[in-house]
Amino acid sequence: MKVAIVHDWLVAYGGAESFVELLLKIYPDADIFTLVYDKRKIGNHFQNNTIFTSPLQKLPFATKLYTKLLKFMPKAFESFNLSPYDLVICSSSSCAKGVITPPDVPHIAYVHTPMRYAWDLFFDYRKRSGRLTRFFMDKWMTEIREWDYISSQRIDKIIANSKYISRRIKKFWNLDAEVIYSPVNLKRFTPIKNPSLDYYVAFSRLVPYKRIDIAVDACKALGKNLVVIGSGSEEKSLKNRAANAKNITFTGRISDEKLCSYLQNCKALIFCAEEDFGLVPLEAQACGRPVIAYGKGGACETVEDGKTGVFFSEQTASSAQEAIERFEALDKKGVFKTEKIVQHAASFSEERFIREFKAAVESVQKTLKQQTVHK
Repeated sequence: MKVAIVHDWLVAYGGAESFVELLLKIYPDADIFTLVYDKRKIGNHFQNNTIFTSPLQKLPFATKLYTKLLKFMPKAFESFNLSPYDLVICSSSSCAKGVITPPDVPHIAYVHTPMRYAWDLFFDYRKRSGRLTRFFMDKWMTEIREWDYISSQRIDKIIANSKYISRRIKKFWNLDAEVIYSPVNLKRFTPIKNPSLDYYVAFSRLVPYKRIDIAVDACKALGKNLVVIGSGSEEKSLKNRAANAKNITFTGRISDEKLCSYLQNCKALIFCAEEDFGLVPLEAQACGRPVIAYGKGGACETVEDGKTGVFFSEQTASSAQEAIERFEALDKKGVFKTEKIVQHAASFSEERFIREFKAAVESVQKTLKQQTVHK
């Protein structure tokens, strides 16, 4: 069976790219189609697979300026000829799901989110953008939304990474999606005996919507030790916000091994973003550590309040402070059991994902085959 995997772009290695590698465990010989590809930053990942890029790859600095090319992405993805393939799988949070496939070729889209900047976060992105970007957003976004909706209607099966995202798919595309949770790497993230438990961790890219400022402000006010892991556009402002507080440490980008060690030894992860799914809380729980999370978005599906962590109801430092204090009170009572937390994380295993994803693909293949025979 000849398989094509379509991914938005390959310009850095992160969670979305690790998902493509997960698909390659199921379909190791698949070809990869993507908007643009930066081989230097991706490194040896995908070196055993053929990668096809869109015409936009030829533009100067395309791998750096690709986010400015939204207007041209629909045509770029529609330019891929996927007729030689028996199965097309899209990994999409932007325009990848808009490829065109023959009627008898199953097209399955694993949707991490409908385009945030086109739909529910449009006004947030617009507010943070410069005058020129706002001009083009206002000029082009209606057309982009129309294409996004129309292209969604030609997908044979949509799979969402969470119930939260399935609701957004229903809202914006008026389509039902099956939910198959992304897995956590249970081989990489494991608990240890006698963790130090003398600090909290906030880990993510340091960008505005991750709201690391909430964790910084809350821990600064309470005098709690906090380790901030990651880098990004907000790093300087966050350091200024911490005002050299001795209880707050910034590590910058660190190795996978150091990250795992920090998670294994922390009191808890503080997770302040409204995420589509949010893999980081599961990584902490796989290490046996509880999570203090903003109670909206994908975290509501991966954290069990009062069992594997606690929620705070508002995206504010004061709400997070209250949650930290409630967590510590429950923790003193021995509420959070390492083995129970690890067991919960294990329900999001890679084996479960592969089993459920293969079943979904086979179901679509069977349905299309029956329809072809009937005709």
